Amino acid sequence: METIYTKNAPDAIGPYSQAKVVGGLVFTSGQIAIDPATGNVEADTIEGQTEQVCTNLKNLLEASGSSLEKAVKTVCFLADMGDFGAFNEVYGKYFTSKPARSCVAVKTLPKNVLVEVEVIAEV
Repeated sequence: METIYTKNAPDAIGPYSQAKVVGGLVFTSGQIAIDPATGNVEADTIEGQTEQVCTNLKNLLEASGSSLEKAVKTVCFLADMGDFGAFNEVYGKYFTSKPARSCVAVKTLPKNVLVEVEVIAEV
């Protein structure tokens, strides 16, 4: 098992790794809309936050030797299911291979962000 770290994705805000590679797969921790350059949530719209989340995931997967195109499964958490359509518009630009996906609404996300996404991908 290999632990992945990149400065191009946000540091973990708890006792966990950004990602782990095991058995030819990479498992990312949930990524929220933190800009790794500033350590802050810069966007306040679902579109802006989804862009940041997808950029963080792209960078993390690349650091793992993978890519968005190799995504097998995503799990998506929205603070408001009313944002589903706008979220899908941005998500679809990044996950063009259409991995399997779950998407649920949750009561609250860390740092009160609007979206969190985790990925399982082939290395």
